[in-house]
Amino acid sequence: MTINYVVPARGVVGLPVAGTDALFPVRRVYCVGRNYAGHAREMGSDPDREPPFFFCKPGDDAAIVPAPASGVAELPYPPLTSNYHYECELVVAIGKGGRDIAVADAMDHVFGYAVGFDMTRRDLQGQMKDAGRPWEIGKAFDYSAPVGVIHRAEEVDGIERAAITLEVDGVVKQSSHITHLIWSIGETIANLSTLFELRPGDLIFSGTPEGVGAVKRGQTLVGKVEGLSPITVKIV
Repeated sequence: MTINYVVPARGVVGLPVAGTDALFPVRRVYCVGRNYAGHAREMGSDPDREPPFFFCKPGDDAAIVPAPASGVAELPYPPLTSNYHYECELVVAIGKGGRDIAVADAMDHVFGYAVGFDMTRRDLQGQMKDAGRPWEIGKAFDYSAPVGVIHRAEEVDGIERAAITLEVDGVVKQSSHITHLIWSIGETIANLSTLFELRPGDLIFSGTPEGVGAVKRGQTLVGKVEGLSPITVKIV
């Protein structure tokens, strides 16, 4: 049966999967706020282990930027900001859905992992925080979610202990380990599944370590998580 839409329908964003020509279809994008103690402190918050909180980015081709395993993806400098920040993160790709998932079962729902950037208009986010308003204009704008190649979970060894780094023009700005997550990958999945029914195709940005900062046009960002393909973007 042919479906006629009143305006052109946009397709699903597909992210490359290492070792295959198949793509991972993106559904929703969830992000965990302040999930590293060092980043919580640099943002002026108490890093004590309080319940995690979440925000979302669009899962469409306006926000998601698939980045190749080799080469450089271009990232347009967004409008209405003078304080454009990088946040390098481990991205968790969900392969099996569920609701109220137990922590002990959570890792069974993971399809794979990638490196991603939670790009942020920090000045606009700050204005929204001060006014007690949602963060969308600071977090959910166009080209705000570059994501690298996804590696299947069974092909990644020791992701819970992996190093995570970000370089700006060859200078290391963020350096930590996934062990420093306040809420582990499994705990994050379990908690998120009490708020939303997770489904295949969902992405979870697991949080960023300390060292976030502003970037300018012409600069190149390289994000790495040990065991995964790096992600490289240039701000244009």
